[in-house]
Amino acid sequence: MKMLTIFTPTYNRAYCLNNCYQSLLRQTSTDFLWLIIDDGSTDQTKELVESWIKENKITIRYHWQENLGMHGAHNSAYELIETELNVCIDSDDYMPDHAVEKIVTFWKEHGNNKVSGMIGLDSYNDDKIIGTQLPSKLKTSTLFDLYHKHGVLGDKKLVYRTDLTREYPYPIFQNEKYVGLAYKYYMLDKKYEMLLMNEVLCIVEYLADGSSLNMLNQYRKNPRGFAFYRKELMQLPFASTSFKFRQAIHYVSSSCLLKNKQFLGEAPKKALTFLAIPFGFLLFLYIQQKQGLLK
Repeated sequence: MKMLTIFTPTYNRAYCLNNCYQSLLRQTSTDFLWLIIDDGSTDQTKELVESWIKENKITIRYHWQENLGMHGAHNSAYELIETELNVCIDSDDYMPDHAVEKIVTFWKEHGNNKVSGMIGLDSYNDDKIIGTQLPSKLKTSTLFDLYHKHGVLGDKKLVYRTDLTREYPYPIFQNEKYVGLAYKYYMLDKKYEMLLMNEVLCIVEYLADGSSLNMLNQYRKNPRGFAFYRKELMQLPFASTSFKFRQAIHYVSSSCLLKNKQFLGEAPKKALTFLAIPFGFLLFLYIQQKQGLLK
């Protein structure tokens, strides 16, 4: 069996998937398979992937499903993956030629059941690192501590043990398509640290139709998902009070979008949530205004 599954959630991205495919053809290690989760595409994605499967140059597995959003596609991927490790490469991203070889080699040398996986770097296509590098003096860390204790900035590439990513499935809310992916990662942070490797594993392109550049719209359309996410983050045992207060502000804002009058009684941190009400309401007004919903 292969060591690594590279999974790609995609929705109407036939126009850019070829960059990812070509990068996988160039990999110096073949110890991987490519799992494509087609989240209800209505373009030519299926036909394109079928043509690649017929080429038989790399191992490809294709799964189509009704549109559930990014987190729903991740749920399906984790149910289907059978390899020891997995990594998500988005449909508008691709991998450097040595990325798989570096992942597999690093894990064989340092991997163990005391860590949940490894963290590598993302870069732009001009080789510039996104954000900051990982602290050179650290061998392991939780994802949460990297950002909130060690001052790391920017997106990073996460490679996880598959047996662990089946835990903490993302909830699916009717008529919503988004739950913060970091929910699962922070849940795993409660039990495990991750190995750190200052190597670029993914080259990122932020396209205009990507979720990263449409976060306010996501926020407005998926209030239940955001409220769930903020409630869970408020309960993280290793988070500071200021971090939890920020989550409470967002929880209040999402509750306003939901018109949920019981939000305070449902809050895991009631006193903190009460203090966050005026700030959360202002955030709610800001989101409404940015979306052109205020007359």
